Amino acid sequence: MRWTHSTISLAIGVTCLAARLAFAQSLDDLRKQFDAGQYQQVISSGHGDDPRVAYLVAMSHQKLRHTDEARRAYEQLGARPDSDPWSGIGRSAAAILSSDAGAAVQAADQAVANGDSLPEAHYQRGLALSARQDMNGAAAAFQKATDLDPGWAYAHYYAGIAYSKIKRADLTASHFQTFLKIAPQAPERGEVQSILRTLGGD
Repeated sequence: MRWTHSTISLAIGVTCLAARLAFAQSLDDLRKQFDAGQYQQVISSGHGDDPRVAYLVAMSHQKLRHTDEARRAYEQLGARPDSDPWSGIGRSAAAILSSDAGAAVQAADQAVANGDSLPEAHYQRGLALSARQDMNGAAAAFQKATDLDPGWAYAHYYAGIAYSKIKRADLTASHFQTFLKIAPQAPERGEVQSILRTLGGD
């Protein structure tokens, strides 16, 4: 077979597309593992340079109470250039681990300013505002994260938590029901079902 320039270009394009699809599948698989509470599997499988994967791995360490490992992972994200929204996300998450809610909100605000279309920026801002006990702000931030990424289970979970704190039963139920649909094996399933029963929404 004679390889022309156009044939080579096509082959390279197909290879790159396949790699992107494989990575997307890998990230989707990691999320499903995280949603099911399989945190060690996420840590073992989550390799590469993509910050979304690194964030998921860091959160998995945090779920397992591997505080030092989580902090290192967040700090690696925080070491990215200041203009990169992931820098603010990493610094915010690390600040929460240090119980510095003020610094966490400031860094998350910077992440949102640098990446308003990035769901993780709003999600992290919701976590930071929750740490500062600003549940109205947290609810709005988690709502934005779910608007940008409707399939993100834990954005719905924390939105439900935040809305429950500000007595919005309708939105609490809506987000919790979506959470259960996306993550039926989540460790928080029993807790969420109990709240929904209390609300009369399950």
